[in-house]
Amino acid sequence: MTSPLPDDLVGAFQIEGEPVRGRLARLGPAIDEILTGHAYPEPVANLLGETCALAALVGSNLKFDGRLILQAQGSGPVRFVVADYDTSGGLRGYCRYDADAVAKASEGFQRPGARSLLGDGVFVMTVDQGPDMDRYQGVTAIEGETLALCAEQYFAQSEQTPTRILLAVGQANDGAGPKWRAGGVLIQHIAADDARGSTQEAWDRTQALFETIGEDELIDPMLAANTLLWRLFHEDGVRVFEPRPLRAFCRCSQGHIETVLRSFPASDRADMVEPDGKIHVTCEYCSRIYAVEPAVLEEAA
Repeated sequence: MTSPLPDDLVGAFQIEGEPVRGRLARLGPAIDEILTGHAYPEPVANLLGETCALAALVGSNLKFDGRLILQAQGSGPVRFVVADYDTSGGLRGYCRYDADAVAKASEGFQRPGARSLLGDGVFVMTVDQGPDMDRYQGVTAIEGETLALCAEQYFAQSEQTPTRILLAVGQANDGAGPKWRAGGVLIQHIAADDARGSTQEAWDRTQALFETIGEDELIDPMLAANTLLWRLFHEDGVRVFEPRPLRAFCRCSQGHIETVLRSFPASDRADMVEPDGKIHVTCEYCSRIYAVEPAVLEEAA
């Protein structure tokens, strides 16, 4: 076994001699920064945390420099949730929701799931390979109560790859108050071929072990990731590959905000000016507030 995966890392693993590969993500300070940037109700924070963990699990498998944008949108109390992962490890996320509707949907639930929060809608994965390449997008209906089930359905329909996913979000007290944590684990079945023969028995056995994972284990700050994997797969052995770092990172900037504002007619920009004589724009992702002098926009127009 390699050294433990600490927080804010995502790593791949392979069960020795078996047709099963996987990835495991652990998020600490990065997800706490993303979730505390907004005063999200707990059910919404849980949903966004799961979305970010899932984006890291799936996006870390990209074999090129680019981005994975994972989003779900529907007719429910949460209209839109998105997580954006880039292959440098940058991660950001955002939720748009109706607070009163979320509170009503949460009545009688310990934790309402994706279906209760999003309602009827779609689950979308978009792969962005850069400005010189077309984007690839896969869309499936929101099915199943959890975001993990939505993702499993996506892989079954869009990629015909048997996949199991478990996601967890919660808070832990590190002595300085409660901090958000998130984790996720994904396993996939490698298809049979002439050399391997049937691989179904191995996949069934791995799934049975996978189903013993507790959500608390994925976010336990005292449980190393490789220890968890060893608990599960020690009979076969498990190889953990070099992990990738994750960090909360937003691509907003003063220049980008000014470019967006210049796309509005001058009359609209004039209506945006506040009493201090500036236009203020708040980034939906990170909540950073930008103050823009109208004269700067006019000079560059």
